[in-house]
Amino acid sequence: MTQVVRQTTRDLRRHNRAALLSSLYLRGPVSRLELVAESGLSAATVTNVVSELIADGVVAEAGSVESDGGRPRTLLAVRPDFGHVVGVDVGETHVEVGLFDCALGTLGTVRHPLVGTRLDPDEVAGLVRTGIAEVLEGGEPDAVFGVGIGVPGAVRDGGIVHAPTLGWRGVAFADLIHPHIGAPLHLDNRARTLGQVEAWRGAGRGAERAIVALLGVGVGAAVATAGPSHPGITTSEWGHTVVKAGGAACRCGSHGCLEAYVGTEAIVRHYADRVGKQPVIGDESDNELARIVAEARDDGPAADVLAETGEYLGIGIANLINLLSPDRVVLSGSAGAIMGPAILPAVRDAVGRHALDYLAGRTEVVLGSLGPDAVALGAATLPIAQLLANGGRTG
Repeated sequence: MTQVVRQTTRDLRRHNRAALLSSLYLRGPVSRLELVAESGLSAATVTNVVSELIADGVVAEAGSVESDGGRPRTLLAVRPDFGHVVGVDVGETHVEVGLFDCALGTLGTVRHPLVGTRLDPDEVAGLVRTGIAEVLEGGEPDAVFGVGIGVPGAVRDGGIVHAPTLGWRGVAFADLIHPHIGAPLHLDNRARTLGQVEAWRGAGRGAERAIVALLGVGVGAAVATAGPSHPGITTSEWGHTVVKAGGAACRCGSHGCLEAYVGTEAIVRHYADRVGKQPVIGDESDNELARIVAEARDDGPAADVLAETGEYLGIGIANLINLLSPDRVVLSGSAGAIMGPAILPAVRDAVGRHALDYLAGRTEVVLGSLGPDAVALGAATLPIAQLLANGGRTG
């Protein structure tokens, strides 16, 4: 027997409120007229919902624009001071914690290095808790309506983390954090949070299908597909696709993985091997990568290593283009911010040689626009996404 699901007036109002707030947040500032056109709702419905959002302090008027032959149109935007969110990036070499306003403006950040590759979950959770306390010091904890954490692994069953690069299998990481904070907690994969923020606020915005490459010690990719309200975000273990049979050893146990050629520590190791010195790894690897990039302005080992990095990264991107046919590929993450400008021409050249012409011709390869702290910012989108889904209600 077919079950009939009846939608109540309250359900419909909640849906309309969430849809309009999401549209306003992701595309704003926008006018009421633009919200009517985008949503397909009646002008009366949009006016009523917007009035509610303004009365609740979620939305405010934000100036006006000239209209064609009529009165200026009032623009609407989500109020940055509606509340605060915390975003946490648990990387392979560091824990970074940021405090952000509701519009993702940065209010403060702290960073703590991690030592070793098999990290104790309790110690990492302790650094996360310390970082959260530090960014909230002297502020108003009650103003924080959510904490988002990006981790280098898969998150299952409400906070169980599987992160082989950290040596974690089935770690109940959420349970180590949530009892110590006074706000809802959200966990997700780092690449997915980065993909979400680049699609919302960064270089992936406006693309029909954007692939956001997380380039750091680890390498991952998120696919952001345009949707009616939020972009749909999926992730892949792109860094562990093989680009050279029998190639360099990867920390996953295989050989020839993309990560073994374009990950931060992999690049640092390849450079150290060429010049005959010990590699600088761990939390200092980003600084060493920046030094290599600076040295690569002249011919020599650094330039050779970056040329090789650009070639392999281009091959990896060409594979994604041939498989997924995106209209944009974004090079993001800490390593993307450091070396992206230097290797972008080589990457584009390799993409042109290895991707199918008709697909490469409709795909632009661009740099991320959110800087080296983008993953923490991405983690902050997790509680904001929940806020939007709830129509601006934090309770």
